[in-house]
Amino acid sequence: MKKHGNTLYVTTQRAYLSKNGETVDVLIDGVSKLQVPLHTLDGIVCFGQVSLSPFLMGACAERDVALSFLTEAGRFLACVRGPISGNVLLRREQYRRADDLKSAAHLATAFLTGKISNSRSVLRRAVRDHPGRVDVAGLKEAADRLTGCLSQMKGASLDQLRGIEGDASRHYFGVFDQLITRERAAFAFQGRSRRPPLDRVNCLLSFLYTLLCHDCRSALESVGLDPQVGFLHRDRPGRPSLALDLMEEFRSAVADRITLSLINLQQVKPDGFRTVGSNAVLMDENTRKTVLVAYQKRKQDMVLHPFVEENVPIGLLFHVQARLLARCIRGDLDGYPPFIVK
Repeated sequence: MKKHGNTLYVTTQRAYLSKNGETVDVLIDGVSKLQVPLHTLDGIVCFGQVSLSPFLMGACAERDVALSFLTEAGRFLACVRGPISGNVLLRREQYRRADDLKSAAHLATAFLTGKISNSRSVLRRAVRDHPGRVDVAGLKEAADRLTGCLSQMKGASLDQLRGIEGDASRHYFGVFDQLITRERAAFAFQGRSRRPPLDRVNCLLSFLYTLLCHDCRSALESVGLDPQVGFLHRDRPGRPSLALDLMEEFRSAVADRITLSLINLQQVKPDGFRTVGSNAVLMDENTRKTVLVAYQKRKQDMVLHPFVEENVPIGLLFHVQARLLARCIRGDLDGYPPFIVK
């Protein structure tokens, strides 16, 4: 099994990364501040004005270390990788299945089953852990509605599945504010807003979803699948549709739970965010570092994978699921087993 590697997140502006022997050397104003062995890395994510030497980029390509460039606020700009690995026959079969509406709907159903089941688990967990702080009746009703969404998916077409996904998201995010038990006024949540995020909670969610997308995209490329061609999400130039498909089952189980923990444990503060431009909410550098540390720690937690029946670090789940998806597309598995939190 693939070993769980780290991701190097560089947030300091005007940082320069170079190759020093077999390490990544992070320089600030020409002074080396950090050296990280290349063999321990799965990816490097650069926020804002961060640059790399051509020699480091070449070394990353040779070692299959993904390079991602984001704005300082966390909006994805570009991803750089070396030659695509994997069998070309796998990608051709992926394209054929994406063009076949019945086959695409079958896989889309699996992704949505993971997403909705894990969203329901988040609501049920809140009822169990915080019965005196949350609207128990409201959360139970929303969880029941998600169960109803799951029952509607059998035999549904792609368009019907997308409609069910929209309904499930409305039920889930309609009560998400109830899951926030601290600083409720400062972290008020009225619903999802994306480009730009219009409140602190959406700012955290969007940032963590960007990190998830990076990891899912890297996992798919590592097994030879094309992250641009998905089944649930429609093709769009520049959109990593398959990475968005894969990350659906991890949104609530990973990103949403980290967001809630950061707020409820008061690890992020209201004054760590600012409003700019058209009411867009951004986090400051210290808050961003806090979120990145929490994300990395969460990826180290071990969980029992219900299908492979092994204890796996959360950071490896993306790769496990990408392998299972590749096996399904090749025909080695009858269906794709989504990761569902127990």
